[in-house]
Amino acid sequence: MKIIICGAGQVGWQIARHLSAENNDVTVVDSNPDLVRRATESLDVGGITGFASYPDILERAGARDADMIIAATFSDEVNMVTCQVAHSIFRIPRKIARLRAQSYLDAIYSDLYQREHMPIDVVISPEKEVAEAALQRLAAPATFDTELFLDGQAQLIGVTLDEQCPVIDTPLRQLTELFSTLRAVVVGVRREGTLFAPEPGDQLFANDQVYIFTHTADLSRTLEIFGKSARKRERVIVIGGGNVGLAVARKLEQRTDRVRAKVIERNRRVAERAADALERTIVLNGDGLDLEILTEANIDKADAVLAVTDDDKTNLLVSARAKAAGCPMAIALVNDPTLNSLMGPLGIDAFVNPRATTVSSILRHIRHGRVRMVYSIGDAEAEVIEAQVMASSDIADQRIRDIPFPEGVLVGAVKKGNEVIKPLATTRLEVDDVIAVFCLAKDVPEVETLLQAGIGYF
Repeated sequence: MKIIICGAGQVGWQIARHLSAENNDVTVVDSNPDLVRRATESLDVGGITGFASYPDILERAGARDADMIIAATFSDEVNMVTCQVAHSIFRIPRKIARLRAQSYLDAIYSDLYQREHMPIDVVISPEKEVAEAALQRLAAPATFDTELFLDGQAQLIGVTLDEQCPVIDTPLRQLTELFSTLRAVVVGVRREGTLFAPEPGDQLFANDQVYIFTHTADLSRTLEIFGKSARKRERVIVIGGGNVGLAVARKLEQRTDRVRAKVIERNRRVAERAADALERTIVLNGDGLDLEILTEANIDKADAVLAVTDDDKTNLLVSARAKAAGCPMAIALVNDPTLNSLMGPLGIDAFVNPRATTVSSILRHIRHGRVRMVYSIGDAEAEVIEAQVMASSDIADQRIRDIPFPEGVLVGAVKKGNEVIKPLATTRLEVDDVIAVFCLAKDVPEVETLLQAGIGYF
């Protein structure tokens, strides 16, 4: 595929990294020459310096014969105009835009993106995606990573094993024998900084970061087996009342289990906007780093703090201070992956990576085959791909053990009709089954080839 990526910031660079590694013809466009230089020097991509919405810039980037354009600049308006120019002048068949402003995302204005108006095929909302990711972290508080698959019936969780974990030093094959009714599969292990797909004879050790696929109904039992608590979080303090914090608070208000939330926002105007938009949530105007404000919010009685300001360092420090003040759980929004190593020393329980979340959203619309979802793990180390089995694909009517998956690939869950089952080596994949596959980044192209029946974008 020939793909133009507009915007060479964190999201654009990561998307370019994914797609160029899979032998796509990628060109990056950005008005900042330093960002373009960074992309062309570190990745196998072309680069054009200029404003992405200018027709002559897009023409220089190869828009005449491009298959897809991804508009991920910092400006919503530039992204929208870029897609319009790509459609009206260059007839680029597939157009994806990242939009932040909530007004553009309101459902009552969805007609705006129809072909006769503003022809955008896929709209990605970072704030909405990040808010959903943050809520999933709260729902599985003992995990450092989590994502739902197979229409919410299966869940990928990441847990760090400690010395008290009852299953450390146990071969995975033996775990299957011990817990034969448990619908859970260990699909990935990160040990001493290296992520790999484990073999049945591999053991788990303390400090391993383990990725597990589990049936949603078996989540509590799975966490218990791996030494984690599934205690419900009823009182939540959100630090940051911007788009992400407001979206989280709104979602919490809509829940039927009546989670009580408070929002702390430093900017008075933003705090007033949040207070007007929320019905049952208390909004405090103040600095989340101020111990007096945290005390006023009853931080010592809260079950969790969620730090989602637009500054990574503030989120980390607020989380650490909240933990020191007695809050048992802290989740921080962190854009910069190099800061993740500070989480352990600071005692932070989990993080949300907006870049990875947005990248995952975009990738699901790019993959070949009948791909329904893609989730990017770590720093683009691996992906989980959810896809429907097609009649003419190489995996149809094959037992899992007979499919030539690369070594770094494991099937985590299979949905047959309305039932999600734990995959076994003897499980036969039938047409229209939906599978969730864990694969290391280097194996993604080969997995894509196995999944696809022909060139198509879904």
